[in-house]
Amino acid sequence: MDTGIFAALIAPGSRTAPGYGRLTPRDRVVDVACVLIALLLGLIAVGDVEPPPRIGPLPHWLDVSLCIAGALSLLLRRRWPTGLAVLMILASTLVPSVGAAGGLALFNVAVHRRPAVSLSLGAVAMASCMVQFWLYPVADVPNGYWIAVTLTALARLVLVAWGIVIRTRRQLMASLTERAVRAESEQQLRVEQGKRRERERIAREMHDALGHRLSLLSMHAGALEFRPDMPSADLSRAAGVIRSSARDCVDDLREIVGVLRSQHTADELGRGIAEVDELVAESRAAGTQIELEVAAELSAVPDSIGRHAYRIIQEGLTNARKHAPHQAVRVAVSGAVGTGLSVEVSNRLEPGAEGPGSRVGLIGLAERASLAGGRFEHGPTADGEFRLACWLPWVAYDDGRE
Repeated sequence: MDTGIFAALIAPGSRTAPGYGRLTPRDRVVDVACVLIALLLGLIAVGDVEPPPRIGPLPHWLDVSLCIAGALSLLLRRRWPTGLAVLMILASTLVPSVGAAGGLALFNVAVHRRPAVSLSLGAVAMASCMVQFWLYPVADVPNGYWIAVTLTALARLVLVAWGIVIRTRRQLMASLTERAVRAESEQQLRVEQGKRRERERIAREMHDALGHRLSLLSMHAGALEFRPDMPSADLSRAAGVIRSSARDCVDDLREIVGVLRSQHTADELGRGIAEVDELVAESRAAGTQIELEVAAELSAVPDSIGRHAYRIIQEGLTNARKHAPHQAVRVAVSGAVGTGLSVEVSNRLEPGAEGPGSRVGLIGLAERASLAGGRFEHGPTADGEFRLACWLPWVAYDDGRE
């Protein structure tokens, strides 16, 4: 069986029902059922009654016509629920055969209008039944009038209460559906934001890693261009550095592309601070004078902050090589568990230079430090140096290590 058809047969869709906007096959079935119920119950009340009514009996044809008209009028209950209910309740006071249609119209108001409106019409319906049973006396039964009024009033009250319950349930379902849609939209937004942040981290990794390698390539290629007559030993050494740097570029690029194809994140890219010696050796091989000071047990630094510290030193060396190629660089790493890891890269400024130009890499390092919960600062100092400093939290048992 088609579940879509089945859902359409049981799901309300009235334009006046809270949370719904169009009629469904289920609503069509309910329309026919309401007309038939009102017609059958109304026809029972058609005919001669004893004792005779105080206003005189209605002609049979008129009574039947009004019963049919009242039943068919229920097809308009969604368009004019309140007006139709008032009309049917007042008509049932004089024409008992319209009473069933009035009850169903009252129930419809309770479903589609505020409880205050339906309860008010319920009170009107109770007053109407008191007048009706005075105009149409009940058979000679002790307290028959009050019994009939009480039973009719209870029936109207049950219809109103049932309609309010249905309305409340529909409103609850509409609210839950809206919340589910909103939650799904928020989840999609969070996923998109996460993807955007991941793309930004990958772009930052590419800038930090490949920028360092390519700056080494550029320096040695420039030396070959301007010193074509250099000794063969120096030429061979420069070519070896170029080849090694190019291979490292390919490895770094392969690693980054591998992250895009896997379930890993950009935070898992890169080397740890324990490999800072290799990083310094590469820069020294390129001709940069570097003074390395280490006052921390690098092998114990957690990978979660070690990769950030490595990238910060790498970016500092790259900037020094590009903007102060003839100046010595000082790299200092210190810290311990509980006090944090401090990284500092400084070098003398070239005459007329103020430090890095575009500062895109420095902005990325500031974001990296902030995401790790640390602090980052950079800029020229009063004594003519460009200083890059960062502090990262080093918490005990981070990543399973002290």
